[in-house]
Amino acid sequence: MRLEGSCHCGAVRFSVESHEPVPFMRCYCSICRKTAGSGGFAVNLGADHATLQVHGREHLGVYRARMEDGRRSSGERHFCRECGTALWLYDPTWPDLVHPHAGAIDTALPGVPAVTHMMLGSKPAWVEAHVRPADKSFDAYPDESLAEWHRRHGQTR
Repeated sequence: MRLEGSCHCGAVRFSVESHEPVPFMRCYCSICRKTAGSGGFAVNLGADHATLQVHGREHLGVYRARMEDGRRSSGERHFCRECGTALWLYDPTWPDLVHPHAGAIDTALPGVPAVTHMMLGSKPAWVEAHVRPADKSFDAYPDESLAEWHRRHGQTR
């Protein structure tokens, strides 16, 4: 599925091909929550990095989070330097993947049959995780990847 995305001010526009376009996983870790999650979590999608096309690249900034042990994350969180919109995460550890933030996608995304809540151990007390009976919850990382979840739910595009 071809995804089109942009920042709020329009300085950056991008497109990417995604086989994992269902916005099902909510991450409550402090990095996602503070860089892209106004509701206390962030939602990332899975896409093919080789297909990423960017217009307005000169307006991009990259943030590499400082981890609790003091080292820098290998994950590169791309954002618009003009308006601050979180756009996508790229990690050279997995060079074939890029993870667009669902909130930056302009294309209509598929509905969500169930939600996976991850990193709930990092969730602050003020955030209420709305966990439904069909949802899965994890204090840290989930037991399946984005691709595995999409295959299990017949949602691979």
